[in-house]
Amino acid sequence: MYWSPPVEGGRRPSGDSQVAYRRMKTLPSPALLLLLLAGLTAMTPLAIDAYLPAIPTIAGAFGASVHDVELTISIYLAGYATGQLVGGPFSDHFGRRCGIFTGLALFIAGTVGIILSTSIEMLWLFRVIQALGGGISVVNPGAIIRDIAQGAQSARYFAHMGLIMLMAPLVAPLLGVTILGFAGWQAIFIFLLAYAVAIGAALYRVVPETRLVPEKKIATLRRYFMVLGNRYAMGYLLSTSCASGALFAFITASPSVYMGYFGVSETFYPFLFGANVLTLILLNRINVFLIRYQPVSRLISLGQCLQVLGGLTLFLHCWLSDQPILLVVVALVMMTLGAQSLIMSNSNASAIEFFPTNSGTAAALLGASGFIVGAFTGFLVALTSDGTPLAMASVMFGSALTGPVLRFVLQRKEPIPVERDSLS
Repeated sequence: MYWSPPVEGGRRPSGDSQVAYRRMKTLPSPALLLLLLAGLTAMTPLAIDAYLPAIPTIAGAFGASVHDVELTISIYLAGYATGQLVGGPFSDHFGRRCGIFTGLALFIAGTVGIILSTSIEMLWLFRVIQALGGGISVVNPGAIIRDIAQGAQSARYFAHMGLIMLMAPLVAPLLGVTILGFAGWQAIFIFLLAYAVAIGAALYRVVPETRLVPEKKIATLRRYFMVLGNRYAMGYLLSTSCASGALFAFITASPSVYMGYFGVSETFYPFLFGANVLTLILLNRINVFLIRYQPVSRLISLGQCLQVLGGLTLFLHCWLSDQPILLVVVALVMMTLGAQSLIMSNSNASAIEFFPTNSGTAAALLGASGFIVGAFTGFLVALTSDGTPLAMASVMFGSALTGPVLRFVLQRKEPIPVERDSLS
């Protein structure tokens, strides 16, 4: 017998929420809905990765240093996390459609500003606006999935959406190089502008409002306290955040480790990086299959065990070997990062499950915490690096181990029954 997580306040929404349930009858097919939601979420990897090949060109156009243009990546990540924290309560209060289109409007305005920028300072400013819009809009796909599905079905939806999202980091750099070969750097952002408009038009046409209306209005800070105060949900939230930490540690260190330490060429490096994405896709498909037969919590535990095992073996190999072997490092990194397909989508679905009327806020915390932990692990790798793979392996293993430890501490007791939910 599977346990059903408690709902907020120990009560299920009623009254006006029935309107939302009636609206859900007009939803498109699951395949189309997930495609559109994944397309909306994929705006961020496209906005980050597509223009990377054009950074030297942009620096030359503005008479700035490459470092000044590289700052737009950090600026976007900071603005994106802020937008999520704002967008979560906004979505819960005003609705999913309002959240999506407000975010898209800001993203489009920021993109137009970038295209028309004449200085690096203008580029920074409009990059912030673009990032805020991306963050506000991106919390809504997870909230919509929580509105329309629960349990294993919700986990399957997250996994399917994750598969589509994994394609963006593979395609974006190649897309940027192709566009740059035929036109100027502004053409990359014109593509992003057209993409955002097309996704917005499609969502406006086929996706209705799905928000479950709470029985009473809840202040923004109260929404966050309700999420943070649920220790069982926090166990899942920290699981996905620590998994993100391992990923960002690798992203930060991989160029210096693969190309600097091992001497991999710039041409071959993308293939080693892409091998991790292919592993994520493979395990994503395995996860979707296993969800039919195993509880989601067991799959999360399986993924965390695989990640800890991979991280530990990677750490020991880099620590004990005078000369780590490239193929061994690549294989162990693939194992460590690939395990995220069992951790992240299942943890996201399990965490949001607790909050039927605050799912936007929960999705915001899930996204923002992943970026915050990722920024910390990336900084830690950069701070401790000695030119060898050891710093990367140490931080990846530490992050992989921290996730299940925190989850065990927070979830070691029996779940609180619905009628005795302490958040009531």
